[in-house]
Amino acid sequence: MLIKNGFIIDPASGKSYRADIRIKDSLIGDIAENITAEKGEDIFDAGGLTIAPGLIDTHVHFRDPGFTYKETLHTGALAAAKGGFTSVICMANTSPVVDNTEVLSDILTRAESESVRIYQAASVSRSLKGEEMTDMATLKAAGACGFTDDGIPLKNAAFLYKAMETVKKLDMPISLHEEDPAFIKNNGINHGSVSEQLGIFGSPSIAEESLVARDCMLALRSGAHTVIQHISSGRSVEIVRMFKALGANLHAEAAPHHFTLTDEAVLKYGTLAKMNPPLRKEEDRQEIIRGLADGTIDLIATDHAPHSKEEKERSITAAPSGIIGLETSLALGITSLVRPGRLTLMQLLEKMTINPARLYHLPAGRIEKGEAADLVLFDPEEHWVPEQYVSMSSNSPFTGWDLYGKVKATICRGTIIYQD
Repeated sequence: MLIKNGFIIDPASGKSYRADIRIKDSLIGDIAENITAEKGEDIFDAGGLTIAPGLIDTHVHFRDPGFTYKETLHTGALAAAKGGFTSVICMANTSPVVDNTEVLSDILTRAESESVRIYQAASVSRSLKGEEMTDMATLKAAGACGFTDDGIPLKNAAFLYKAMETVKKLDMPISLHEEDPAFIKNNGINHGSVSEQLGIFGSPSIAEESLVARDCMLALRSGAHTVIQHISSGRSVEIVRMFKALGANLHAEAAPHHFTLTDEAVLKYGTLAKMNPPLRKEEDRQEIIRGLADGTIDLIATDHAPHSKEEKERSITAAPSGIIGLETSLALGITSLVRPGRLTLMQLLEKMTINPARLYHLPAGRIEKGEAADLVLFDPEEHWVPEQYVSMSSNSPFTGWDLYGKVKATICRGTIIYQD
Protein backbone atom coordinates (compact mmCIF):
# COMPACT_ATOMS: atom_id res chain seq x y z
CA MET A 1 0.00 0.00 0.00
CA LEU A 2 1.16 3.54 -0.75
CA ILE A 3 -0.23 6.44 1.30
CA LYS A 4 0.11 9.66 -0.66
CA ASN A 5 -0.01 13.36 0.22
CA GLY A 6 -0.41 13.08 4.00
CA PHE A 7 0.93 15.37 6.73
CA ILE A 8 2.91 13.21 9.17
CA ILE A 9 3.17 13.96 12.88
CA ASP A 10 5.63 11.67 14.68
CA PRO A 11 5.88 12.47 18.42
CA ALA A 12 8.72 9.96 18.89
CA SER A 13 11.02 12.14 16.78
CA GLY A 14 9.20 15.41 17.40
CA LYS A 15 8.99 15.95 13.65
CA SER A 16 6.08 16.88 11.42
CA TYR A 17 6.33 16.99 7.65
CA ARG A 18 4.62 16.11 4.37
CA ALA A 19 5.59 12.79 2.82
CA ASP A 20 4.31 9.56 1.31
CA ILE A 21 4.48 6.27 3.19
CA ARG A 22 4.91 2.87 1.60
CA ILE A 23 3.75 -0.16 3.59
CA LYS A 24 5.20 -3.59 2.89
CA ASP A 25 4.64 -6.83 4.81
CA SER A 26 2.90 -5.04 7.72
CA LEU A 27 5.86 -2.68 8.21
CA ILE A 28 6.63 0.88 7.21
CA GLY A 29 8.86 0.80 4.14
CA ASP A 30 9.84 4.02 2.44
CA ILE A 31 8.97 7.48 3.80
CA ALA A 32 9.69 10.19 1.27
CA GLU A 33 8.16 12.87 -0.89
CA ASN A 34 6.59 11.90 -4.20
CA ILE A 35 7.10 8.14 -4.05
CA THR A 36 6.17 6.54 -7.38
CA ALA A 37 3.57 3.82 -7.12
CA GLU A 38 4.59 0.33 -8.15
CA LYS A 39 2.50 -1.68 -10.57
CA GLY A 40 -0.63 -3.00 -8.87
CA GLU A 41 0.08 -1.16 -5.62
CA ASP A 42 -2.95 0.07 -3.67
CA ILE A 43 -2.94 3.84 -3.24
CA PHE A 44 -4.57 5.73 -0.38
CA ASP A 45 -4.85 9.46 -1.03
CA ALA A 46 -4.35 11.15 2.34
CA GLY A 47 -4.56 14.68 0.97
CA GLY A 48 -5.78 17.03 3.70
CA LEU A 49 -5.28 14.40 6.40
CA THR A 50 -2.87 14.10 9.31
CA ILE A 51 -1.03 10.79 9.71
CA ALA A 52 0.06 9.79 13.22
CA PRO A 53 1.15 6.55 14.86
CA GLY A 54 -1.83 4.37 15.75
CA LEU A 55 -3.22 5.52 19.08
CA ILE A 56 -2.52 3.48 22.22
CA ASP A 57 -4.95 3.28 25.14
CA THR A 58 -3.41 2.03 28.37
CA HIS A 59 -6.72 1.62 30.18
CA VAL A 60 -9.78 -0.14 28.74
CA HIS A 61 -12.40 -2.57 30.00
CA PHE A 62 -13.56 -5.02 27.32
CA ARG A 63 -15.55 -6.98 29.95
CA ASP A 64 -14.40 -10.28 28.50
CA PRO A 65 -14.65 -12.79 30.14
CA GLY A 66 -17.59 -12.48 32.49
CA PHE A 67 -19.56 -9.43 31.40
CA THR A 68 -19.91 -9.87 27.65
CA TYR A 69 -23.40 -8.40 27.59
CA LYS A 70 -21.59 -5.05 27.97
CA GLU A 71 -18.65 -5.58 25.58
CA THR A 72 -16.53 -8.33 24.06
CA LEU A 73 -13.01 -8.48 22.76
CA HIS A 74 -14.46 -8.19 19.27
CA THR A 75 -16.77 -5.23 19.81
CA GLY A 76 -14.13 -3.51 21.90
CA ALA A 77 -11.66 -3.94 19.06
CA LEU A 78 -14.18 -2.45 16.62
CA ALA A 79 -14.65 0.58 18.89
CA ALA A 80 -10.89 0.97 19.21
CA ALA A 81 -10.37 0.87 15.45
CA LYS A 82 -13.11 3.46 14.85
CA GLY A 83 -11.42 5.73 17.38
CA GLY A 84 -8.01 5.43 15.72
CA PHE A 85 -6.53 3.04 18.29
CA THR A 86 -4.31 0.19 17.13
CA SER A 87 -3.19 -0.97 20.60
CA VAL A 88 -5.17 -1.25 23.83
CA ILE A 89 -4.41 -2.57 27.29
CA CYS A 90 -7.28 -4.36 29.05
CA MET A 91 -7.71 -4.23 32.80
CA ALA A 92 -7.72 -7.36 34.94
CA ASN A 93 -11.07 -7.00 36.75
CA THR A 94 -12.89 -9.53 34.60
CA SER A 95 -14.69 -12.63 35.86
CA PRO A 96 -12.69 -14.70 36.47
CA VAL A 97 -10.00 -12.19 37.40
CA VAL A 98 -6.80 -12.21 35.34
CA ASP A 99 -4.71 -13.48 38.23
CA ASN A 100 -3.42 -16.70 36.66
CA THR A 101 -1.92 -17.85 33.37
CA GLU A 102 -4.98 -19.86 32.33
CA VAL A 103 -7.27 -16.83 32.17
CA LEU A 104 -4.51 -14.65 30.71
CA SER A 105 -3.66 -17.14 27.96
CA ASP A 106 -7.32 -17.57 27.04
CA ILE A 107 -7.74 -13.82 26.53
CA LEU A 108 -4.50 -13.38 24.60
CA THR A 109 -5.24 -16.37 22.36
CA ARG A 110 -8.68 -15.06 21.45
CA ALA A 111 -7.28 -11.55 21.00
CA GLU A 112 -4.96 -12.75 18.23
CA SER A 113 -7.88 -12.90 15.80
CA GLU A 114 -8.93 -9.28 16.38
CA SER A 115 -7.98 -6.37 14.16
CA VAL A 116 -6.21 -4.29 16.83
CA ARG A 117 -3.41 -5.30 19.16
CA ILE A 118 -5.03 -6.27 22.45
CA TYR A 119 -2.69 -6.45 25.43
CA GLN A 120 -3.70 -7.67 28.86
CA ALA A 121 -2.69 -6.50 32.31
CA ALA A 122 -2.74 -9.02 35.15
CA SER A 123 -3.88 -8.30 38.67
CA VAL A 124 -1.52 -7.42 41.50
CA SER A 125 -3.42 -9.49 44.02
CA ARG A 126 -5.33 -12.75 43.76
CA SER A 127 -9.08 -12.21 43.29
CA LEU A 128 -8.45 -8.45 43.69
CA LYS A 129 -8.52 -8.88 47.46
CA GLY A 130 -5.25 -7.07 48.17
CA GLU A 131 -3.96 -9.88 50.35
CA GLU A 132 -1.99 -12.44 48.32
CA MET A 133 0.30 -11.37 45.50
CA THR A 134 -0.01 -12.99 42.10
CA ASP A 135 2.92 -14.82 40.54
CA MET A 136 4.08 -11.79 38.59
CA ALA A 137 7.13 -13.38 37.00
CA THR A 138 5.08 -16.25 35.59
CA LEU A 139 2.35 -13.88 34.39
CA LYS A 140 4.93 -11.70 32.66
CA ALA A 141 6.37 -14.77 30.93
CA ALA A 142 2.84 -15.70 29.80
CA GLY A 143 2.33 -12.30 28.17
CA ALA A 144 1.02 -9.85 30.78
CA CYS A 145 2.12 -6.31 29.94
CA GLY A 146 1.67 -4.80 33.40
CA PHE A 147 -0.11 -5.19 36.72
CA THR A 148 -3.14 -3.50 38.24
CA ASP A 149 -6.07 -4.13 40.55
CA ASP A 150 -7.93 -1.33 38.76
CA GLY A 151 -11.39 -0.76 40.12
CA ILE A 152 -10.23 -1.51 43.65
CA PRO A 153 -7.54 0.33 45.66
CA LEU A 154 -4.71 -1.51 47.32
CA LYS A 155 -5.28 -0.47 50.93
CA ASN A 156 -2.31 -2.28 52.52
CA ALA A 157 0.74 -0.06 51.99
CA ALA A 158 3.27 -2.75 52.95
CA PHE A 159 1.67 -5.19 50.50
CA LEU A 160 1.82 -2.59 47.72
CA TYR A 161 5.43 -1.73 48.49
CA LYS A 162 6.40 -5.38 48.15
CA ALA A 163 4.52 -5.52 44.84
CA MET A 164 6.39 -2.42 43.66
CA GLU A 165 9.72 -4.02 44.53
CA THR A 166 8.69 -7.07 42.49
CA VAL A 167 7.64 -5.15 39.39
CA LYS A 168 10.82 -3.07 39.62
CA LYS A 169 12.87 -6.27 39.27
CA LEU A 170 10.67 -7.38 36.37
CA ASP A 171 10.90 -3.94 34.67
CA MET A 172 7.11 -3.76 34.47
CA PRO A 173 4.70 -0.93 35.32
CA ILE A 174 2.19 -1.12 38.16
CA SER A 175 -1.01 0.94 37.82
CA LEU A 176 -3.06 2.09 40.78
CA HIS A 177 -6.71 2.94 41.35
CA GLU A 178 -6.53 5.66 43.99
CA GLU A 179 -9.77 5.88 46.00
CA ASP A 180 -9.78 5.16 49.71
CA PRO A 181 -13.27 3.78 50.46
CA ALA A 182 -13.06 4.97 54.08
CA PHE A 183 -13.80 8.51 52.87
CA ILE A 184 -16.58 7.56 50.43
CA LYS A 185 -20.29 7.12 51.07
CA ASN A 186 -21.66 7.26 47.51
CA ASN A 187 -19.05 6.61 44.84
CA GLY A 188 -19.16 8.05 41.34
CA ILE A 189 -20.24 11.58 42.33
CA ASN A 190 -17.92 14.25 43.73
CA HIS A 191 -18.65 15.36 47.28
CA GLY A 192 -19.70 18.99 47.01
CA SER A 193 -22.51 21.29 45.97
CA VAL A 194 -23.74 18.95 43.23
CA SER A 195 -23.92 15.92 45.50
CA GLU A 196 -25.70 18.05 48.08
CA GLN A 197 -28.30 19.01 45.46
CA LEU A 198 -28.78 15.30 44.80
CA GLY A 199 -29.14 14.59 48.49
CA ILE A 200 -26.10 12.32 48.75
CA PHE A 201 -22.64 12.61 50.30
CA GLY A 202 -20.54 11.44 47.38
CA SER A 203 -16.80 10.91 47.10
CA PRO A 204 -14.48 13.69 48.35
CA SER A 205 -11.19 14.36 46.58
CA ILE A 206 -9.25 13.47 49.75
CA ALA A 207 -10.17 9.85 49.03
CA GLU A 208 -7.92 10.07 45.98
CA GLU A 209 -5.32 12.50 47.27
CA SER A 210 -4.50 10.52 50.40
CA LEU A 211 -3.63 7.37 48.44
CA VAL A 212 -1.83 9.33 45.72
CA ALA A 213 0.43 10.91 48.35
CA ARG A 214 1.12 7.54 49.99
CA ASP A 215 1.79 5.75 46.73
CA CYS A 216 4.00 8.48 45.31
CA MET A 217 6.21 8.01 48.35
CA LEU A 218 6.21 4.25 47.86
CA ALA A 219 7.10 4.77 44.19
CA LEU A 220 9.96 7.06 45.15
CA ARG A 221 11.34 4.55 47.63
CA SER A 222 10.87 1.48 45.44
CA GLY A 223 11.94 2.94 42.09
CA ALA A 224 9.07 1.15 40.34
CA HIS A 225 7.38 2.60 37.29
CA THR A 226 4.09 3.55 38.91
CA VAL A 227 1.00 4.80 37.10
CA ILE A 228 -1.58 6.94 38.88
CA GLN A 229 -4.70 5.94 36.99
CA HIS A 230 -7.48 8.33 35.82
CA ILE A 231 -6.31 11.27 37.92
CA SER A 232 -9.19 13.56 38.88
CA SER A 233 -8.03 15.95 41.59
CA GLY A 234 -5.96 19.08 41.13
CA ARG A 235 -4.14 18.38 44.38
CA SER A 236 -3.29 14.89 43.12
CA VAL A 237 -1.66 16.51 40.08
CA GLU A 238 0.40 18.74 42.37
CA ILE A 239 1.50 15.73 44.42
CA VAL A 240 2.59 13.80 41.32
CA ARG A 241 4.46 16.87 40.05
CA MET A 242 6.35 17.18 43.33
CA PHE A 243 7.33 13.52 43.54
CA LYS A 244 8.40 13.45 39.91
CA ALA A 245 10.75 16.34 40.73
CA LEU A 246 12.12 14.24 43.59
CA GLY A 247 12.98 11.48 41.12
CA ALA A 248 10.11 9.01 41.37
CA ASN A 249 9.34 6.95 38.26
CA LEU A 250 5.79 8.25 38.19
CA HIS A 251 3.29 8.38 35.36
CA ALA A 252 -0.25 9.68 35.40
CA GLU A 253 -3.27 9.04 33.20
CA ALA A 254 -5.87 11.68 32.40
CA ALA A 255 -9.17 10.58 30.92
CA PRO A 256 -10.94 12.81 28.37
CA HIS A 257 -13.96 13.16 30.65
CA HIS A 258 -11.81 14.54 33.45
CA PHE A 259 -10.22 17.24 31.29
CA THR A 260 -13.53 18.09 29.59
CA LEU A 261 -16.32 17.92 32.21
CA THR A 262 -16.97 18.95 35.81
CA ASP A 263 -19.39 17.53 38.36
CA GLU A 264 -22.01 19.97 37.05
CA ALA A 265 -22.41 17.48 34.18
CA VAL A 266 -24.10 15.07 36.59
CA LEU A 267 -27.04 17.45 36.86
CA LYS A 268 -27.43 17.40 33.05
CA TYR A 269 -26.46 13.86 32.11
CA GLY A 270 -27.28 11.93 35.26
CA THR A 271 -25.73 8.48 35.46
CA LEU A 272 -23.97 9.02 32.11
CA ALA A 273 -21.68 11.38 34.01
CA LYS A 274 -21.11 8.99 36.90
CA MET A 275 -17.65 7.42 37.06
CA ASN A 276 -14.87 6.42 39.46
CA PRO A 277 -13.10 8.59 40.32
CA PRO A 278 -15.82 11.19 39.81
CA LEU A 279 -15.88 14.38 37.81
CA ARG A 280 -14.73 17.16 40.10
CA LYS A 281 -14.70 20.98 40.14
CA GLU A 282 -13.57 23.41 37.44
CA GLU A 283 -10.36 24.14 39.35
CA ASP A 284 -9.53 20.43 39.28
CA ARG A 285 -10.19 20.28 35.53
CA GLN A 286 -7.91 23.25 34.95
CA GLU A 287 -5.13 21.72 37.05
CA ILE A 288 -5.40 18.49 35.04
CA ILE A 289 -4.99 20.53 31.86
CA ARG A 290 -1.95 22.29 33.34
CA GLY A 291 -0.53 18.89 34.27
CA LEU A 292 -0.99 17.69 30.71
CA ALA A 293 0.68 20.82 29.35
CA ASP A 294 3.78 20.63 31.55
CA GLY A 295 4.20 16.85 31.26
CA THR A 296 3.23 15.96 34.83
CA ILE A 297 0.47 13.88 33.26
CA ASP A 298 2.09 11.90 30.46
CA LEU A 299 -0.71 9.53 29.40
CA ILE A 300 -4.21 10.08 28.04
CA ALA A 301 -6.32 6.97 28.59
CA THR A 302 -10.05 6.52 28.15
CA ASP A 303 -10.95 4.13 31.00
CA HIS A 304 -13.44 2.79 28.41
CA ALA A 305 -16.09 1.29 30.70
CA PRO A 306 -19.16 -0.10 28.91
CA HIS A 307 -22.42 -0.71 30.76
CA SER A 308 -25.83 -1.75 29.49
CA LYS A 309 -28.65 0.75 28.96
CA GLU A 310 -30.68 -0.96 31.67
CA GLU A 311 -27.85 -0.59 34.21
CA LYS A 312 -27.38 3.09 33.48
CA GLU A 313 -31.13 3.74 33.74
CA ARG A 314 -31.06 2.89 37.44
CA SER A 315 -31.04 5.61 40.08
CA ILE A 316 -27.95 7.78 40.55
CA THR A 317 -26.84 5.74 43.55
CA ALA A 318 -27.68 2.31 42.10
CA ALA A 319 -26.27 2.70 38.58
CA PRO A 320 -22.69 1.50 37.94
CA SER A 321 -19.91 4.01 37.36
CA GLY A 322 -18.13 4.45 34.05
CA ILE A 323 -18.52 5.62 30.47
CA ILE A 324 -17.32 4.44 27.07
CA GLY A 325 -14.57 6.51 25.48
CA LEU A 326 -12.65 4.92 22.62
CA GLU A 327 -14.69 6.40 19.77
CA THR A 328 -14.55 10.00 21.04
CA SER A 329 -11.13 10.22 22.72
CA LEU A 330 -9.08 11.81 19.94
CA ALA A 331 -11.83 14.28 19.09
CA LEU A 332 -12.23 15.32 22.73
CA GLY A 333 -8.48 15.90 22.96
CA ILE A 334 -8.55 18.08 19.87
CA THR A 335 -11.76 19.89 20.88
CA SER A 336 -10.98 20.44 24.56
CA LEU A 337 -7.20 20.82 24.50
CA VAL A 338 -5.76 21.60 21.06
CA ARG A 339 -8.32 24.01 19.61
CA PRO A 340 -8.35 26.18 22.79
CA GLY A 341 -4.53 26.31 22.63
CA ARG A 342 -3.82 24.40 25.82
CA LEU A 343 -1.80 21.65 24.07
CA THR A 344 -0.30 21.38 20.63
CA LEU A 345 -1.40 18.49 18.45
CA MET A 346 2.11 17.07 18.85
CA GLN A 347 1.76 17.14 22.65
CA LEU A 348 -1.65 15.49 22.52
CA LEU A 349 -0.45 12.69 20.26
CA GLU A 350 2.69 12.17 22.36
CA LYS A 351 0.47 11.21 25.31
CA MET A 352 -1.60 8.89 23.11
CA THR A 353 1.23 7.14 21.21
CA ILE A 354 4.91 7.12 22.10
CA ASN A 355 4.60 7.68 25.86
CA PRO A 356 2.40 4.61 26.44
CA ALA A 357 4.49 2.60 23.96
CA ARG A 358 7.68 3.33 25.89
CA LEU A 359 6.16 2.69 29.30
CA TYR A 360 4.70 -0.69 28.30
CA HIS A 361 7.51 -1.70 25.93
CA LEU A 362 5.12 -1.97 22.97
CA PRO A 363 6.27 -2.34 19.34
CA ALA A 364 4.35 0.76 18.30
CA GLY A 365 4.23 4.53 18.53
CA ARG A 366 6.72 5.47 15.81
CA ILE A 367 6.61 6.41 12.16
CA GLU A 368 9.98 5.17 10.96
CA LYS A 369 11.20 2.80 8.29
CA GLY A 370 11.06 -0.76 9.57
CA GLU A 371 8.56 0.01 12.35
CA ALA A 372 5.07 -1.48 12.59
CA ALA A 373 2.61 -0.04 10.07
CA ASP A 374 0.13 1.00 12.76
CA LEU A 375 -1.28 4.39 11.76
CA VAL A 376 -4.25 6.68 12.23
CA LEU A 377 -5.31 9.09 9.51
CA PHE A 378 -7.58 11.92 10.62
CA ASP A 379 -8.80 15.38 9.77
CA PRO A 380 -8.16 17.60 12.81
CA GLU A 381 -10.52 20.28 11.47
CA GLU A 382 -13.53 18.15 10.55
CA HIS A 383 -16.63 18.77 12.62
CA TRP A 384 -18.78 15.78 13.57
CA VAL A 385 -21.38 14.71 16.09
CA PRO A 386 -21.21 11.29 17.80
CA GLU A 387 -24.63 9.66 17.58
CA GLN A 388 -24.11 5.91 17.24
CA TYR A 389 -21.35 3.63 18.48
CA VAL A 390 -19.90 0.32 17.36
CA SER A 391 -19.30 -0.55 21.00
CA MET A 392 -22.03 -2.77 22.41
CA SER A 393 -22.74 -0.01 24.90
CA SER A 394 -23.61 3.66 24.42
CA ASN A 395 -23.13 5.06 27.94
CA SER A 396 -21.53 8.38 27.05
CA PRO A 397 -22.40 11.96 27.98
CA PHE A 398 -20.78 13.11 24.72
CA THR A 399 -23.51 11.80 22.43
CA GLY A 400 -24.78 14.75 20.39
CA TRP A 401 -21.77 16.96 21.14
CA ASP A 402 -20.13 19.17 18.52
CA LEU A 403 -16.64 17.70 18.18
CA TYR A 404 -13.66 18.36 15.93
CA GLY A 405 -11.13 15.82 14.71
CA LYS A 406 -12.52 12.94 12.67
CA VAL A 407 -10.77 9.62 12.22
CA LYS A 408 -10.86 8.78 8.51
CA ALA A 409 -8.86 5.54 8.53
CA THR A 410 -7.07 3.26 10.95
CA ILE A 411 -4.29 0.94 9.78
CA CYS A 412 -2.97 -1.91 11.93
CA ARG A 413 -0.26 -4.34 10.84
CA GLY A 414 -0.37 -2.71 7.40
CA THR A 415 -4.10 -3.39 6.84
CA ILE A 416 -6.92 -0.86 6.83
CA ILE A 417 -9.13 -1.94 9.74
CA TYR A 418 -11.45 1.08 9.74
CA GLN A 419 -12.36 3.61 7.08
CA ASP A 420 -14.89 6.40 7.39
